[in-house]
Amino acid sequence: MPEMPQFPEALAEALNNFPKLNLDLPDPEDEEIADSEFENVVDTAWKVCDRFDLQTEIWRGHILRIIRDREKKGGDGRGSGFLNWLKEREINKSQAYALIELANSADTLIEEGHLDPDSINNFSKRAFVETAKSPTEVQQMVTDAAKKGDRITRREVKQLADEWTAVSSDLLPDEIRAKATSGSMPPRYLAPLVREMEKLPESHLSAIQEEIVQNPEVDTLKQLTSDARNLSKYLDAAAKVQALSESSLDMEMVLEEALRLECLNVVADLVKQSAQLEATMAKLYSSWRRVGNLSERLFVDTGASTPHLRHLLGCLDKLSNNVIEMSLNDLNNQTVRLQILSDGD
Repeated sequence: MPEMPQFPEALAEALNNFPKLNLDLPDPEDEEIADSEFENVVDTAWKVCDRFDLQTEIWRGHILRIIRDREKKGGDGRGSGFLNWLKEREINKSQAYALIELANSADTLIEEGHLDPDSINNFSKRAFVETAKSPTEVQQMVTDAAKKGDRITRREVKQLADEWTAVSSDLLPDEIRAKATSGSMPPRYLAPLVREMEKLPESHLSAIQEEIVQNPEVDTLKQLTSDARNLSKYLDAAAKVQALSESSLDMEMVLEEALRLECLNVVADLVKQSAQLEATMAKLYSSWRRVGNLSERLFVDTGASTPHLRHLLGCLDKLSNNVIEMSLNDLNNQTVRLQILSDGD
C-alpha cells in the first residue's frame, strides 16, 4: 500500500496533482460492442472502484485513529474534540470506529507477516474485512491466495473459512472431519452446524454427534443445525426467565418432551419472548417511577401562573398514576390499561 506523504505541503501537493479517475466506460447503447466485452469492461471498472474504496477507507481509518489518539493525549479527556471533528465531516461515531478497526486489521495482518501490502489491491473491501475477522489459519490461506494474484471476494473467504471449520473442529467426530477433508460432505453445511454447537454445553453435544455419524446426509445436517440453534436459544432464554428460576420446573424434562413432540422451536420462542416480556416489565416499572417523580417535582415547582405546564401534567396523569393506559391505534383503536402494584410501595 502506498505510503502517505509526511508533511502538510506534500499532502496538499499530492491532492492537487492527484490524477482524475477515468474509467472509460462503454456506451450502453452501442450495439456493436459484444455482451461479453461489455461485461468484461464493466466488471474491470467495478474492481478498480473496489480497490480505491478499500485503500481509501484504510487510509481514513489511519487518519481517524491519529486524531482520536491525539485527543486522548491533549484533549479534555471526554473525546469532544474528536467527536466535533467527526460532526463537521458528517461522520457518525460507529462509522469512524469501523474505519479505525479496518485500519487496525490491515496493520495487524501486515505486521504479522500474513499480508503483503501490494496484495491488498487483490481484495474487495468486504473480503478484506471478512479476512481480518477470520482465524489465523484462514487468514494465512486467504493471503497466500492474494499473494499469488488471485482476486479475493467475500465468497472465497467464507468458503475457505467453512472448509477450515469443517476439517479442524473438535466438535465434529473424526469420521465426519475425514469426509469433509475428502469432499464427500460439503463444508458449507458442516460449518453452520459447528457454529451452533459451539454455543451448547457439552452435555447436549453427544446426541448431535451420534446423529451425524449415523445419518451423514445433507438433510440431516440442516435439521441438526436448526435443532442446535433452537436448543441454544432455549437454554439461553430459560436462564434469564425469573418465573422459571423461581419454580421447581425440571427444564431438562421440558426439553425432552419438546424434542419428542418436535416442537422445540415453539418452546424456544415462547421462553425467549417470556424473557423479553420480563425485561420489558422491569424497564416499564423504572420508567413509570421516573415519570411519577418528575411529575411530582414539576408540580411542586409550578403554580397557577403556569397553566400550560399544569395542563401538561394533567395530560400525563394517565401515565403516572397506578393505572396507566394508552391507545393502540394500530390495533382497532384498542386501549390498554395496566395496574402497577409494587410490594415496596
